[in-house]
Amino acid sequence: MSNINDTFFEGYYKEIWRTSIPDILTEKEIEFIVSFFNLTVNSKVLDMMCGYGRHAIALAKKGINVTAIDNLQDYITEIIRISQTEHLPLRAVQANVIDYKTDDKFDLVICMGNSLNFFDKKDTLKLLTAFASFLKPEGQILINTWSLAETVIKNFKEKAWNKVGELKFLIESKFLFHPTRIETESIIIAPDCKTEIKTGIDYIYSINEMEDMLNEAGFVPKEIYSVPGKKLYSLGEPRAYIVAQKSL
Repeated sequence: MSNINDTFFEGYYKEIWRTSIPDILTEKEIEFIVSFFNLTVNSKVLDMMCGYGRHAIALAKKGINVTAIDNLQDYITEIIRISQTEHLPLRAVQANVIDYKTDDKFDLVICMGNSLNFFDKKDTLKLLTAFASFLKPEGQILINTWSLAETVIKNFKEKAWNKVGELKFLIESKFLFHPTRIETESIIIAPDCKTEIKTGIDYIYSINEMEDMLNEAGFVPKEIYSVPGKKLYSLGEPRAYIVAQKSL
C-alpha cells in the first residue's frame, strides 16, 4: 500500500479539521465562552491543545488576552503569523502539553475539540491538576468532548466512510476495555488512489469518572451543556461542554 507523502497529507489534514467544524459552531462557542465566563479585555484565557487556533484567534479578536498551547509547531507558526499580522493580544507556544508549565495565572482555561480524551486517566489527571494550578482563585475551566461514555454508547459505529474535499475516508473503530477506549483506523484515499493509514485512540470516561478526576485535580464541577450555555446535557447528546471551577 503506497503512502501519501507528509507534505501532501498534512496540507489536507489541516483542511479537514477546518472544514469538518462548521463556522457557526465556533461562533456559538465563542459567544458562550465570552458571555458565560464574563470575559473582558482584562481577562486572561489559556487555550490548551489549541489546534489551528479557531477559539484562540476569535477570542483575541475581541481584545481578550489569550495564550495558546499546542504540540504541533505548524499550528503554532500559523497562529503567530495571524497574531502578528492582525496585532492581536495572543501568544502562541509550541510545547508538550503534558509538561507545560507557566507562572501566569488565568481567569479561564479552555480545552476544546475532544482533545482531553486523547489521554489516559493518569495523564488526564495530570493535565487537570496542572490546569487548576494555572488558574486564579475561583478561575474556571471549560472542557468540550464528544467521548463521554453517555454519548459514545448511543452513537458508536464500527464502520463508516465519508468524503472531505478530494479525500475519501474508510473508518473502522473498535470499542475496547481496560482501559475503556475507542481505537480507530482511518484509511485516507487520495484522488490518484494513493493511501495513508492513520490510527487514533480516544479514551472514554463517564460523567462520574470526569467529575471524580475534576474533584481530585482541585475543581468543583458545575454544569454540563450539550448546546453551549443553552441546553443541559442529556443521554446520547453528541457534544458535551463541561464547566468546573477551581476549588477554594
